[in-house]
Amino acid sequence: MTRILVTGGAGYVGSHACKALAGAGYEPVVFDNLCEGHDWAVKWGPLERGDLLDRDRIAEVVRKHEPAGVIHFASFAYVGESVTDPGKYWHNNVSGAINLCDALVAAKTPAIVFSSSCTVYGLTESEFITEAEPVAPINPYGNTKRAIEIMLADYEVATGLRNTVLRYFNAAGCDADGEIGEAHDPETHLLPLAIAAAAGDRDALKIFGTDYPTPDGTCVRDYIHVTDLADAHVRAIRRMLDGGASELFNLGAGDGYSVRQVIDSVGRIVGRPVPAVEDVRRAGDPARLVADIAHARDGLGWDPVHSSLDNILTTAWNWYRARSEASSGPAAVSDLA
Repeated sequence: MTRILVTGGAGYVGSHACKALAGAGYEPVVFDNLCEGHDWAVKWGPLERGDLLDRDRIAEVVRKHEPAGVIHFASFAYVGESVTDPGKYWHNNVSGAINLCDALVAAKTPAIVFSSSCTVYGLTESEFITEAEPVAPINPYGNTKRAIEIMLADYEVATGLRNTVLRYFNAAGCDADGEIGEAHDPETHLLPLAIAAAAGDRDALKIFGTDYPTPDGTCVRDYIHVTDLADAHVRAIRRMLDGGASELFNLGAGDGYSVRQVIDSVGRIVGRPVPAVEDVRRAGDPARLVADIAHARDGLGWDPVHSSLDNILTTAWNWYRARSEASSGPAAVSDLA
C-alpha cells in the first residue's frame, strides 16, 4: 500500500484527509506533536509523535516509512495570536517546513502538497478570487503561509521537490459518519461558535461590523465542507504521484454567505435562535472573501459536492451534539475532548 506522510494529521482538516486517503487506497502515516491535534482522530494509519522543529525526528520518520509523498498541514493557525506573538508563528511554521523539506530531499521523496490559506490574498476587493489575484497578506500567519509557498518554489529549483499549494477558504462542517470532527481549543470559527450559542453553551455571538458594503452589512465568506477539502488533497497528491507539475489551486465552495445568513441558518438547523450582539468591525476583515474554483475543477477534476451551507451546518450540529452527549454521560470524556 502506498504510504503518504501527513503532518498535522491529528488535527481537524488533517484527520479528515487521512480518512479520505485511506478510502482511496493509501496508508496515511500521521506525524503530529498533539499540541492541538487529538490522538482519537488518528484512526486510519500509524501515529508518529514528533515536532517538525526536531530535525532529527522528522528525518527519522521519513526514513522509516519511506512515504511516496507528503501532505503538510502542521502549523499554528490563530490569526489574532500571530499578531501578538509573530515569533512563535515564524519559528514554528517556517522553520518546521524547512526541516520537513530537508528531510524529504534527503530521502528523495518527490512531492509535497502544502496546506496554504486564502489569508495570503489580504484585503482584496475582487468578487471572486482567482489564483492570479495579487498576494498581500496582512498578518503574520498569512505571511508565514506565503513564505512557505515561496520556499517550496525555491526548493523545487534547487532539488526537484515538486509541490502543490492549496489555498483554501473557510473550512467547516464535520465527517458525516461522525467519526471525527472539529475540536479546537480555543474555538474561533464562526460556525461552531454560533452552534454553541444556539445550544445555550456560550454567551451571545458577537457580529463584528454591520456596515460593510454587502447586502445585509455583514462580512461574506466562502465556507467549504472539510470532506470536500479532504477529497481535494487526495486528488492533489495523486496528481503529484502521477508526475504532475507543481501547481497552485484555490479551494472553496465558490459561493459566499454573510454572517447574518449563517446565524439564521444555524438557528433553523439547531431549532433555536442564535443570541447575537452587534459590535464594531475588526481591523483587517475584508467585506467579502469568495473563491473562484474553476482552476481546481479543471486541474484536479474536483467539485465541492458536500458544501451546501445546510449540509455543512447539519454535520457540524450532529458532531456537536454527539460530543456534548458523550461528555455529559458515563463514557470517558477524553474520547471526544
